[in-house]
Amino acid sequence: MLTAVAWPYANGPRHIGHVSGFGVPSDVFSRYMRMSGHRVLMVSGTDEHGTPISVQADKENLTTRELADKYNRVIAEDLQGLGLSYDLFTRTTTGNHYQVVQELFLALWRNGYVQAKTQMGAISPSTGRTLPDRYIEGTCPICGYDGARGDQCDNCGNQLDPIDLKNPRSKINGETPKFVETEHLFLDLPAFSEALGSWLSTRKEWRPNVLKFSENLLKDMRPRAITRDIDWGVPVPLDGWRDAPMKKFYVWFDAVIGYLSASVEWARRTGDADAWKEFWTDPAQGYYFMGKDNIVFHSLIWPSLLLGQNGAGDKGGEAGAFGTLNLPTEVVSSEFLTMSGSKFSTSRGTVIYVRDFLKEFGPDTLRYFISVAGPENQDTDFTWDEFVRRSNFELANEWGNLVNRSISMAHKNVGAIPAPTAPTAADAELKALVRKAFDTVGDNLRRSRFKAAASEAMRVVGAANKYLSDEEPWKRKDDPARRDTILHTALQVVADANTLLTPFLPHSAQKVHEALGGKGVWASQPDLREVTDLDDPSIQYPVLTGDYASDQAKWESVDIEVGRPLEKPTPLFPKLDPELGETGPEWAPIVK
Repeated sequence: MLTAVAWPYANGPRHIGHVSGFGVPSDVFSRYMRMSGHRVLMVSGTDEHGTPISVQADKENLTTRELADKYNRVIAEDLQGLGLSYDLFTRTTTGNHYQVVQELFLALWRNGYVQAKTQMGAISPSTGRTLPDRYIEGTCPICGYDGARGDQCDNCGNQLDPIDLKNPRSKINGETPKFVETEHLFLDLPAFSEALGSWLSTRKEWRPNVLKFSENLLKDMRPRAITRDIDWGVPVPLDGWRDAPMKKFYVWFDAVIGYLSASVEWARRTGDADAWKEFWTDPAQGYYFMGKDNIVFHSLIWPSLLLGQNGAGDKGGEAGAFGTLNLPTEVVSSEFLTMSGSKFSTSRGTVIYVRDFLKEFGPDTLRYFISVAGPENQDTDFTWDEFVRRSNFELANEWGNLVNRSISMAHKNVGAIPAPTAPTAADAELKALVRKAFDTVGDNLRRSRFKAAASEAMRVVGAANKYLSDEEPWKRKDDPARRDTILHTALQVVADANTLLTPFLPHSAQKVHEALGGKGVWASQPDLREVTDLDDPSIQYPVLTGDYASDQAKWESVDIEVGRPLEKPTPLFPKLDPELGETGPEWAPIVK
């Protein structure tokens, strides 16, 4: 099973809005799938080409490579801190990536799905630098929306070119772009319309927002430029283009191919160069995670590239060097996490960086909040009040309290996991609820319904707390057999609920495992390793990777071991100061 995670752009640190789309959902899904017995390959990396990198490099007085190196490391460290279990988190400036991009392009070229033609390109009058489509805004010529981008209008969903916009302006400095004639290579997207339509008709389980958006865009497929006039990017491997200093592949083109190049790099680093094929060919499945602004690239454009590489568009052709590759099984897109009703914005000061958040609150509180209150199906406003409320009530009071009082009472009265005797109807009812939850939570996770899955897991926690309150084991001094049965039942539910919550809360799940007397690794965390470029020994860079196959966490109920010694537990989730709910920490932006 392939988990393909959208590539964060390396022009700055990532904020919590970013990871609510690509980061946390993909990791929750992957951890569940591994626990269920699937072989998972989770890949991504930093997206390091394009004009935005050059612009930010100028601002920081760095070369483009220096800037990419800087934020590749920053982002990798932050995603490691969040516990995202990548098999490989790499980057798009590797020799391996360049080779894979160029090889896939040549398959498209040979099969006739790429043509050269001229178009009017936008440049900055003040700098002479090419302006990428997404750095140009204006009025949509179709619906009149004033915030349309140069590649598409988010209001009506139509694809656009910058020259189509009315009153176009640069997002960098507000100036009016200058349009000049330039030659580029174009992907013949209309040649894939029929195949894409047939494929989309079989994707009935997709989230409605993704499927409807994709079907609407399919009605107006146009050839799309895959090159740009820029000196920072992957070279085009054609005569007349290869050595052109200002002709490189468009950043979106090389970035989506990164899923394949990262898989190939992972395989090469394992010592089995063909190992990636298991995750890209039948019967493997591929799940792609991103924010809604990247739907078109994953539901239409990347499948078009795969169809062209496979020789499966209207023009036919032969499969390229990678053989016949699978199209996505599902494209899982989240909506936007906002603040005060607006997208996170560094320029406006409405931004909460992942690094700052982790230093203050740790990873699992953020993972949980995104899972239960994030933008799964609609734009969702982040508020400190809601974050503090859920952290205190659901994590500290409900889950943390269940763990603490169950283990504390067993430690105090027995010193170990007690032995049960004859169960009552209440005991059996609670255990039946837990057994059913494995199916319900698992089914929701399989279908990327993370809110429903987390809510069902917490329903088990609530039921267990009620069970303890109703059964009152602290009043059973005269009936130690019944007291021990109640405590054994509670501890068994703690162990099972910990399993159900592991995909969401892997860091605290390890602590609960140890608090129950468990040894070894329950839920692995990714390693940050320095590696050498496979094709250029002079280049080193950090990657995220890990060995998750040996984790003890499995998606099943495992009987706890009677007699296993228990230590006095420590609080799992410290309660947050309620005053934080009003303005947030001192370093956070003030949200009104």
